[in-house]
Amino acid sequence: MATFDEIIKSNNVVLVDFFATWCGPCQTMAPILQDVKEFYDESLSIIKIDVDKNPKIASLYKVSGVPTFVLFKNGTQVWRQSGMITKTDLHKLIDAHK
Repeated sequence: MATFDEIIKSNNVVLVDFFATWCGPCQTMAPILQDVKEFYDESLSIIKIDVDKNPKIASLYKVSGVPTFVLFKNGTQVWRQSGMITKTDLHKLIDAHK
C-alpha cells in the first residue's frame, strides 16, 4: 500500500479529507465526497484521514478541526478549508486545478 506522501506526489490532483468518526459534519460530507469521486473517477484521488487514528499526520498538517480538506496538485498544497463545503464548490475547486 502506498504511503500518504507517495499518493499526494504521484497523482495529479488529490483531495485529503481529515475527519473523525464522531463528527456529524464529517458524516454529512461522506456521500458528497463519494459523488465527487465517482464523477472524476481516475482524474481525482480522495484520501480520508481519521485524525483519531492518525494524529501524527493531522498534527503535521496542523489540523485543529474536522472536517478539514486539503487539495494537493502534483504534491503541492494548493488549497485548504476547515468545515463543510458544497458539492458545487468542490467541483469548481477541482476543475480550477485539473
